[in-house]
Amino acid sequence: MRGIHIGNLCIRDARVEDRDQIEEHLLEAYQQYEQHLSAEKWERYKEEIRQSVTNSRTLAFMVAVLDSEVVGSVQLFVSSEVAYAKPELGIDSPIMRFLAVSPKARGHGIAAQLIAESIHRTQRLGATTLHLHTTDMMASAIKLYERLGFTRAIEKDFSNGETLVKSYYLRL
Repeated sequence: MRGIHIGNLCIRDARVEDRDQIEEHLLEAYQQYEQHLSAEKWERYKEEIRQSVTNSRTLAFMVAVLDSEVVGSVQLFVSSEVAYAKPELGIDSPIMRFLAVSPKARGHGIAAQLIAESIHRTQRLGATTLHLHTTDMMASAIKLYERLGFTRAIEKDFSNGETLVKSYYLRL
């Protein structure tokens, strides 16, 4: 994929040479959640974020690039088994994970553009739903998902320690 251009913003597939920028942007974007987690959980979460940058199990890994800088990213996985090692969730259509926009680039619709490209790619696969999971600490993301038409799928929720990980889906 060459990339979708919206003004100075380009949504394209991540490249190997983007990895350092992606890791930096992801850690910067998720830093706001540190206050909601214990020190141990925050360290585990940061490690999961770092490992996601080189995950070869993604169906697609897209970045938003503004003036040569990665300011957003999202990863798509083919199923709950691949995304979370949870085949018992029974999700066999794409799952969006690690949607992030750098704090300095927020408020310009970048997350919505990344979601739109995720929807487009999901449709191209012939899938009829796009899924995601989130937690209450990500309240602004939940508002965006709901505004874009995502619906709760309580039966696909799971627990991560004491944290309820809520499932949402969008019927395409």
